[in-house]
Parts: sequence; structure tokens; C-alpha cells
Amino acid sequence: MSKSIAIIGGGNLGISIAEGLLAGGFTEASKITVTRRNITLLQPLQQKGIRVTDNNPVAAKDADVVLLAVKPFQVKEVLREIAGVITPDKIVVSVVTGVSIPELAAELPSGVPVFRAMPNTAIAIRESMTCIAFHKAGKPQVDLVMEIFTQLGRVAMIDEQLMDAATVLGACGTAYAMRYIRANIQGGIEIGFDAATASLIAAQTVKGAAELLLLKGTHPEYEIDKVTTPKGCTIAGLNEMEHQGFSSSLIKGISASFGKIQKG
Repeated sequence: MSKSIAIIGGGNLGISIAEGLLAGGFTEASKITVTRRNITLLQPLQQKGIRVTDNNPVAAKDADVVLLAVKPFQVKEVLREIAGVITPDKIVVSVVTGVSIPELAAELPSGVPVFRAMPNTAIAIRESMTCIAFHKAGKPQVDLVMEIFTQLGRVAMIDEQLMDAATVLGACGTAYAMRYIRANIQGGIEIGFDAATASLIAAQTVKGAAELLLLKGTHPEYEIDKVTTPKGCTIAGLNEMEHQGFSSSLIKGISASFGKIQKG
């Protein structure tokens, strides 16, 4: 891949993206630039051959893809700083939470393809679930952005109106899954395992269950039926969880998070 990318904002997310793109072979290190005011914090990237700078306009001018990974309150200031070097042949991608495509486009020259991407923290190990929306982009630009984030996990193209919902299900969802795993570990300790062994069993079991759905394309209930025998221990446990409101509490939690993000 010959495309160059500038990651504006070398925080945890920006660094994870840079490292993931390098590891996935999206482009060579010399064609990735990461910016940060204190570039000494980017020395590990520089040692890998990635370019680092504290100059956002210079980084954006030299890039085919400009990826914004700054804090939400910094977005307008950064866009105004780089707008003069953004031309319609470039692609602007934002991974900033809560800033809409119209808000991004308002600070950029007319005709620039603008994308929003919502990854989750598993991007650090190239296992993110990233939802993407776009405006004024053709198939080549869409394919390129899809390729970028495919290096970092799995990708779904969605309507921007669903971006808040994607934040809840895909980003907040990591915390929901972690809470389930934590409860599983606590249950494992109660029935006899030490914490480390319970953690290993719980985490790997959840990973395996997820991979079954992703690789086989089956419905969760199909996989549940395969391990619930008549009068068995699995169905006894499942029924008790449902009596205590297991599924209902998860659905209500997702709805509560969505309500919160809608209110701002």
C-alpha cells in the first residue's frame, strides 16, 4: 500500500492505530506520521521508523489520509489549523466521540470526503469492532478506509444516525463484557478455583463463544442449545439467571447508556 496517513493526536488511541497499521502491513513505517505536542512521548514509534512531529499542518499536508484522534474539545481548533492544507483528494477520518460529520465538514473545504469511525479499546490488540459512517466519499475512498480499519479488527458500515448506538453497543459493550467476565471469575472462585485459573477459564470461554458466532455465523440460541441437555446443569443455571433478570438487566443497561449519550 502506497498511501500515507497522518494521525493527528498521538494519545493512546492514536498510538494504537499507528502500531496496528504497521503490524498489519497497511503501509511502511515511513508513510505513517503521528503528531503530539510533546513528541518525546512518541519516541517508541519513532524507533520503529514512524515519523513524529508536533506540526499538525505539515503532517496533514503530506498525507493522503488525515485521521483525527484528538479530544472532542480540541477538534474545531485542530481542523481550523489544518483546513488550509486539506484538499478534496485527501480523506479526513475522525475517531473522536460525539462530533458529527456535519460538524467536521463545516470546518473543512467543500468536497472533502469525511468519515467517522467508532473503534473500541480492543484496537490496541487489533481486535476492535469499528463502525464507520461517511459523507461525500466514492467507492475508492470507502474501500481505503475499510482497509485501514480491517487491519485493526472487524468493520461495519453504518448510517451516521446509528453512531451513538454503535458507541453503546461496540464501545460501552467492552465494559459490559468485562463485567460479565468479572462476575464469572467471582463465581469460579466461589466454587473452588483460584483467581488466576478462574480468570483464564472465564476469559478464554468468552473468547471461544464469540469466535463461534463470528466464524460460523450461527445464532447464540443455536450454540446454547448444543450445551443444554435435559435436566442438566447448564439449563438449571441459565433459568436461575433469567429468573434473576439476567437478559432484562443487560437490555435495560444498554438502553440506559443510549439514553445518557442521547441527552449529552
